Amino acid sequence: MSNLRDIKKRISSVSTTEQITRTMEMVSTAKIARALSREKASEPYRRAITDVMLTVAGDASSESPLLDNPETYEEALIVAISSDRGLAGGFNVQVERAIEARIEHFRRHGAKKIELITCGRKVTEYFRDYPDVVMTVVGESDAPTLRRAESISSYICDGFAGDRFGRVDIIYFHARNRVDQVLRQERILPLDPEVLEAPRGPRSDETGAPKRLSSPFRYSPSASHVLNKLIPSYVLTVVHQALIDSAAAEQGARRKAMHSATENASAIISDLKRTYNRVRQASITTELNEIVGGAAALEDY
Repeated sequence: MSNLRDIKKRISSVSTTEQITRTMEMVSTAKIARALSREKASEPYRRAITDVMLTVAGDASSESPLLDNPETYEEALIVAISSDRGLAGGFNVQVERAIEARIEHFRRHGAKKIELITCGRKVTEYFRDYPDVVMTVVGESDAPTLRRAESISSYICDGFAGDRFGRVDIIYFHARNRVDQVLRQERILPLDPEVLEAPRGPRSDETGAPKRLSSPFRYSPSASHVLNKLIPSYVLTVVHQALIDSAAAEQGARRKAMHSATENASAIISDLKRTYNRVRQASITTELNEIVGGAAALEDY
């Protein structure tokens, strides 16, 4: 009978875990909807500034250092976005591995110093011993603020304008939709025309890429000067977009992980119940045999 009690305790324990994971799955589903709503609200401005940037960058392609593509650079900056909490499958691990690979890539291109901005407690803790972490953001992974995006973008723009960085990249998870998440590694500065022309946000416009504006523009004093003035707004938009995109992707990854955990818990409970029934039936059979054997023994007297 002690074996039956152990199995019942095990069933109760796994059932509690199943309830927790199912609740976390429901919470993450609700948070995904809110995060995608924030993304949708920022979409008109993002689309407009990206279209303008693509247009101005095309007109300034022959005169702006912002469009250079250097083969080597002595200093670089990586903006890494992860989550504050775990239980999200391989969400944080993939970001951490991508950062390490990007650091090695920069070193192969001659970078002697690679600064790191970490957003999210998990990536911050992982790189706590890295000597060149210049900024950390924790406690905001599921609800990033524009103020935080402004502080990050200001550091990027000031450093690039002062020739401190030859390259600035951002690494984060993109929420393609409520279900799929894709790891992205993008160059922020110098401007990458391929990134400018890539479709950005999740939802139904995933295939809709930015386009150059058809109306002719006259620049004063030059297209390069206008491009320099637009850079802070563009970088702020990219960073803020990445933060809220990562927030949606985090909840999507957690929902997926909790859904798998709930299914696994249900399967374990089913197996335990079958085991419980088999042990109980065997126990009943044994008791019946003992009763029948005892009755037969009494008849002999």
